[in-house]
Amino acid sequence: MLPRSRLAHSLRSFSTSTRVQAHVSHIGREPIKFPETVSLSPSTSCITVKGPLGTTSVPLRPYMKIDFPQNDTMTIVVEDPEVKEQRAMWGTTRTLIYNAIVGMTEGFTVPLYLVGVGYRVILEDDPRGKADGGNGQRLNMKLGYSHLVYVPVPAHIKAEVPTPTKIVLSCTDKHQLGLFSAKVRGYRKPEPYKGKGIFVGNEQIRIKSVKKK
Repeated sequence: MLPRSRLAHSLRSFSTSTRVQAHVSHIGREPIKFPETVSLSPSTSCITVKGPLGTTSVPLRPYMKIDFPQNDTMTIVVEDPEVKEQRAMWGTTRTLIYNAIVGMTEGFTVPLYLVGVGYRVILEDDPRGKADGGNGQRLNMKLGYSHLVYVPVPAHIKAEVPTPTKIVLSCTDKHQLGLFSAKVRGYRKPEPYKGKGIFVGNEQIRIKSVKKK
């Protein structure tokens, strides 16, 4: 039987013989497949994504490297995944590039639903035209207030109103689409007592019961 000191030394020698990478981004290491209609052009500071719906770019950190192991596949790696910032930005940047590819090929769409007695919306021409970055249209909504709510539609957003209680928003930028959807929702956030408000996508809320005295 080995003495305690020799046993500890042998265990240390064995445990340090191979270095195991403890941290890795499971999202960042996944390769990205892209169609032939999309071209990716990386530089030292960003990667440009060009597709049928337009062109956009995603910033790259100095410690990131883009590679193309196949004609339709892209990978992204970082210098040291053990560094917390690099590991976090690795997955984030990979997601942003993937969203940019989807946005330039298919675009993003989200429905909004107006739930409430008398809640209505129409899409009309904005009397201000394309001032302040608008596309010349605005949402005219009845949301239970004593006044109408007017929301100009930005130039990068496409809005449709198929029914008086439904809005369909489309955009090539997922982030900008989410920001404008949240802005519209903010004019009448869903409330938990009667279930009224503007709901985004499949959003659901838990209805609270009112205790009677």
